Amino acid sequence: MADFISRADLDFLLYDWLRVTDLTERERFADHSRETFDAVLDLSHDMAAKLYAPHNKKSDQQEPQIGPDGAVILLDEITAAVRAFGEAGLNAGSFDADLGGMQLPHTLARASMVNFQAANAATSSYSFLTVGNANLLAKYGTAEQIDTWVRPMLEGRYSGTMCLSEPQAGSSLADITTRAVRDDDGTYRVTGTKMWISAGDHEICENIVHLVLAKIPGGGPGVKGISLVIVPKVLENGERNDVALVGLNHKMGNRGTTNTLLNFGEKSSGAVGYLVGEEHRGLSYMFNMMNEARIGVGFLATALGYAGYLQSVEYAKLRVQGGVPIIKHADVTRMLLAQKSYVEGALALGLYASRLLDEETTAPTAAARARAHTLLEVLTPIVKSWPSQWCLEANSLAIQVHGGYGYTREFDVEQFYRDNRLNPIHEGTHGIHGLDLLGRKMIMDSGAGFAALAEAIGETVQRARTALPPEPCLPPELVEGYADQLATAITRLGQVTESVWATGDPALALANATAYLEAAGHIVVAWMWLEQVLAVGNLEGDFYDGKRAAAQYFFRYELPKTGPQLDLVDSLDRTTLDANPAWF
Repeated sequence: MADFISRADLDFLLYDWLRVTDLTERERFADHSRETFDAVLDLSHDMAAKLYAPHNKKSDQQEPQIGPDGAVILLDEITAAVRAFGEAGLNAGSFDADLGGMQLPHTLARASMVNFQAANAATSSYSFLTVGNANLLAKYGTAEQIDTWVRPMLEGRYSGTMCLSEPQAGSSLADITTRAVRDDDGTYRVTGTKMWISAGDHEICENIVHLVLAKIPGGGPGVKGISLVIVPKVLENGERNDVALVGLNHKMGNRGTTNTLLNFGEKSSGAVGYLVGEEHRGLSYMFNMMNEARIGVGFLATALGYAGYLQSVEYAKLRVQGGVPIIKHADVTRMLLAQKSYVEGALALGLYASRLLDEETTAPTAAARARAHTLLEVLTPIVKSWPSQWCLEANSLAIQVHGGYGYTREFDVEQFYRDNRLNPIHEGTHGIHGLDLLGRKMIMDSGAGFAALAEAIGETVQRARTALPPEPCLPPELVEGYADQLATAITRLGQVTESVWATGDPALALANATAYLEAAGHIVVAWMWLEQVLAVGNLEGDFYDGKRAAAQYFFRYELPKTGPQLDLVDSLDRTTLDANPAWF
């Protein structure tokens, strides 16, 4: 049976390329070593294989229900897996030691979590959301809030959610109507309805800590009036808070994760809530969790793509057609190389972004921390959106490799596709991240965002041209050709970024932001592949030859696609702007 993630790839990316053991020279990670990192990865894979993977298909077929008493009914295996994750201390992996955490680098914590995401996307989401919730409160909460809510989440006794969207307000948070009114005792009374709340109700843990965006009277218009409030399912005195489960949404995939419609204050003057930070600054706090979730969604998309890729490789080696295994057919090889280039490129991108977070928080100089922060800001929309698009395509190709069998429920690949189809939608749609990248991140601080990206890519290009290992297994001229392609592409991206904004017309500049996002994403992933080629150097063996082949595929088949996309963006084409709703 195929594995769900490649430990060899994780080891290569973590140790040979990103050199995460170098982080142990820093004070925060001084208690760690290659041995402790390996122990976490071993534990994670073992738990994922034994507790998560076995019920992945079952949880898809037996989705959550509401019982006669109004409580959510989940598979026992889901409850056991999530509890085991918390009991193993994995919720607290990257947290401070004084909170009971392991103080793992974020890079290692993400590598640990990707095992669970690949083994069972739905079940992994309960812990994923809890960790994000706890991270936000550890950063912005009071000492009392940390003791009351964060510590139990890290111990696995409580879980956490993020409550943003409403039935009438999906991505447009300015339109939310949930209200919070300060009471005489200093708490807040929260009233309103929240929609699409993943892990919004269940009986896995003792309590659920909801982080709710709400408007407090006296705030400005739109998002300026939004505050952030902790609303627990169960109050500190043990009484049930006025948080009502209205219904469960029935999804295409990720069915094992409850997705809920919640009413706050249905039976009273409002659910009891506790303000996080200051009034009317809630969205700025929530962005801490949102950005973490965006990177996590990129990892989730990668994990699902990776799991499907590995199953299609195994199938292609065993399935005989025309007297030979189909893996020897050129078109099947094409589909496998495409998947490999997508999923291994995406995993490299996610881990690179995680390493940037470690640099942002622990680099020895302020300049290095600032550089990492800017680069991570630019990359975040790509880290979320590129895997969500192209690892979904990998799932589609995995189905195609399986032929008719891939379209049946007897094989896993159709479920991976359905599970992954959510990822271009939630935590910011594909289009929203295009607007964010071209409309904010690339041009922020007078172009500092693009400059940081171009500088980082330029450093890799320079190494590829001047620091090739002796007698590399790839001809030097081929690696130099990759470097030239990448240098040309990032230069073109910069030219297009300048030209579209030279019009002074934001609507026109952003009309084709999605094409811009897709081109920028391909350029960034080509960069990740050149980095991997340089890390492989002259090492020999099937694993390293596979890396070289995937890189060659990406530079020959994929990176050239960015030319026409950037030409379209640069042309300031008005097709979508001028379209009349009456035409549809």
